[in-house]
Amino acid sequence: MRTRRRKQPTIIFAAVTLHVAEIRTFPNGLCEKNPKIKGFLKDKDLLRCVKKAHVIHAHKGSHSVAAVANYSVYLNREVPVDLTSLIFSEKCAALEACLGSVDGEKISSKNEWPHVTVWTSPGVPPKEANTLPQLVSEGKAIRISINQPFTISGTLDFY
Repeated sequence: MRTRRRKQPTIIFAAVTLHVAEIRTFPNGLCEKNPKIKGFLKDKDLLRCVKKAHVIHAHKGSHSVAAVANYSVYLNREVPVDLTSLIFSEKCAALEACLGSVDGEKISSKNEWPHVTVWTSPGVPPKEANTLPQLVSEGKAIRISINQPFTISGTLDFY
């Protein structure tokens, strides 16, 4: 009799999972401090856009399976994340993220630009936010620094 092997789930990426409610409401607090942010967010539906909130560290499509697997030592651990700026264009918006440390070891992202996507216009995929830093350099997006970075914690998970 043959035994069946259970198929292991495929891991696509490693990320710090953040609390959706905090990510949805945080940009609204920035509106009071900056009229540009207020103007941008006035007609945006963050509740529709932010269904999941995470900072991707490594993605098997962009990096390697080994790069994703390297984060297993931090699996289910709390990771502090500083949100340092808001970048937005006509198509999307994201909060720039700076990862903290676990047990005194700084977590580094393999992702070129660690961020949390907070809004996309209809039909625009969230991965489009990866282009925001380039759009800033081309004058097609705006970066607004957060003078007092907001620190939020989340757990490192595999997706």
